[in-house]
Amino acid sequence: MRIFHIHSGGVQELTALPAQMPAQGFVWIACARPAFQARLAEIQGRLQALVGLQLVDLHVSDLLNAQLPSHYDYTSQYDLLVFRRLATAQGDATELAAAPGDGPAAPPKRSGPPVLRRIDTSPVGFAVFDQLLLTVHPTDCAVHDAYAARLLAALPASPSSPTEGRSSPVPGARVPTSPADLMLRVVNLMVDGYLDLRRELTRQLDHWQTELLKPRARYVNWTSLLEARLSLHMLDEICEDQRTAVQDWIDALETWALPDTPTGLRELDLLKVRSRDVLEHIERVVHHVRRLEQSTETAVQMHFSVQSNRTNDIMRTLTALTAVFLPLNLIAGIFGMNFEFIPLIHKADGFWWALGSMVFIALALVLLFWRKRYLARTR
Repeated sequence: MRIFHIHSGGVQELTALPAQMPAQGFVWIACARPAFQARLAEIQGRLQALVGLQLVDLHVSDLLNAQLPSHYDYTSQYDLLVFRRLATAQGDATELAAAPGDGPAAPPKRSGPPVLRRIDTSPVGFAVFDQLLLTVHPTDCAVHDAYAARLLAALPASPSSPTEGRSSPVPGARVPTSPADLMLRVVNLMVDGYLDLRRELTRQLDHWQTELLKPRARYVNWTSLLEARLSLHMLDEICEDQRTAVQDWIDALETWALPDTPTGLRELDLLKVRSRDVLEHIERVVHHVRRLEQSTETAVQMHFSVQSNRTNDIMRTLTALTAVFLPLNLIAGIFGMNFEFIPLIHKADGFWWALGSMVFIALALVLLFWRKRYLARTR
């Protein structure tokens, strides 16, 4: 568990949960899911002391559920957003071992390129209060660590109180102005991970399309291609849930009471702008994923079309060769009849006349079929 006090003058990382709410700024409590489950009673009691209320039991279950899809919920005192991020193999294994009964069994680890395995996701929960943000994330959450390092700006300082650790009072540093602003910034980092993933998916699928369209390709990794299609379909569903959750959050922002001060109005407007920006990023991912799905389907159809054209070329060549030998078989059949009187059969040069005519007919038919491109390969 990591606790941060964020205010206009900087950011301090606290070593323990504060006994009371600071006079300025807000508090960010970032807790791994196993630690949240183990220290639930302590966290609930400290929330009661800091903000005057506790999390609803159903929301606690949502935060502990490692299989929950992205969604948004609210109460009269706080908002709850669950957003699925791209998971790491180590974090997934640790979390499943710590909480085996939170939901249905996780799907088996897929084979194939690493880009497909990275599509596995895990939820991150955000409980947004007026002056406090509680996040429940998987173990070894890279997004949480990255943003925490960004907040601290890697500038250690001497502790100013027994409960404070590293601090980063950087003048002019852009720190979140509210718990909701901090939540949106962390969510934006998660969406950036999906944007990076789509580039890798594009390169992988482009490679497969090139292999599929090779006319002489004898081996196609259909298992990996099928896994790619299933992964893209799953990613589409995940992004749809994310878009619905963020859209519900934006709709909830419209119901907030307007602040009385110009600063408060500006902060609310910036919050709405950032929310719409996150939604736009998610829609870009959805659009790209659907385009990749269509591209994959098109590549498969073009592969079978190429194979069909190759089969047609082979059948056309065989048919042309059969047509060349048909008159030769006819001539051989005529001179093989059991009649006593057949032209040329009793002449010394009859065999060479028959053989010459057969060669002439064969060459003439081959030349004719070549000019008509019956023996040419389709490019």
